[in-house]
Amino acid sequence: MKRMTMVAALVSIALMCGGCLSRAIKEGVGAGTGPKGFFAETKAPPSKISTYQNIEVGPIKDRFGRTPGQLLAAISGRITEKLREARLPTGAGGKTLVIRGVVIYYEKAGAAGQLFGPFEEVVTEMEMVDKASGRVIATANCIGRSTTSVNKGVDDKTKGLAKGIVKWVAKHYPKEDRPGAD
Repeated sequence: MKRMTMVAALVSIALMCGGCLSRAIKEGVGAGTGPKGFFAETKAPPSKISTYQNIEVGPIKDRFGRTPGQLLAAISGRITEKLREARLPTGAGGKTLVIRGVVIYYEKAGAAGQLFGPFEEVVTEMEMVDKASGRVIATANCIGRSTTSVNKGVDDKTKGLAKGIVKWVAKHYPKEDRPGAD
């Protein structure tokens, strides 16, 4: 009888703490994977962009005046860092593609987010621009998002946004055409 009572008590505790356990698992996974980056292409380039020997990051501006200056100051460097990690050409001469955009939405986690899991994101409208002609060749909405406490804050949203932007660029720059490709 004592054994049955103990099992029932443990099952009850497990059911009551199920939300806590799932949040703990989510936070652990979030610590390993980092913030997320996504893109939704609105206009694809007419062909692959590997004809560009150089990719530069242009200005990322704030359209609505609520984006922290820390994010705006750090994003260009973070994108360049992620472009290099993806073995995309930066800092070279030749035909140049410029990545530029505007922040259209920024959200940080509120008090309720701390109870149920934070949801923070930054949304941008981005453009790929041919530097020589100034012609916009592609556009996308790129998002940096964090849904765990371990990945909240401006720096993590910056990392997530850079991931999304570089995923978009890399989609159109085949790996075999990248400098140093095997």
